[in-house]
Amino acid sequence: MAAIPDKAKHLFENQDFAHVATVNKDGSPQVSAVWIGLDGDLVTFNTAEGRVKTDNLHRDERVAISIHAQDNPYENLIIQGKVVEMTKDGADDDIDSLAKRYMGVDSYPHRQPGEERVIVKIRPDKVNHTSY
Repeated sequence: MAAIPDKAKHLFENQDFAHVATVNKDGSPQVSAVWIGLDGDLVTFNTAEGRVKTDNLHRDERVAISIHAQDNPYENLIIQGKVVEMTKDGADDDIDSLAKRYMGVDSYPHRQPGEERVIVKIRPDKVNHTSY
């Protein structure tokens, strides 16, 4: 397991977006912009069941993540890893917490009827942080 450098952890505390790449059934890449977080040493994001990325991750746990700082586009963090858990436990509270951080609202405003939120937890295997 690779560690997220302390000097890069602010990327998980601000409003910096991440792009998560998963592998489609045909082997082609799929990329989505997500709100990102940390849970101890694990990288997390919140999504909904039935989306392309969740379907891909149920089949193939490999992911790549890219984050760049909004205030310095020359600072970026690249992570390659594997999903170690996908859980619905606490996922509604988690998306509300992310909405507070990213949007300044108390409740995630884009919920859809019947939507099942899920927290995706990723073990980083390779980490590269650069800043100029």
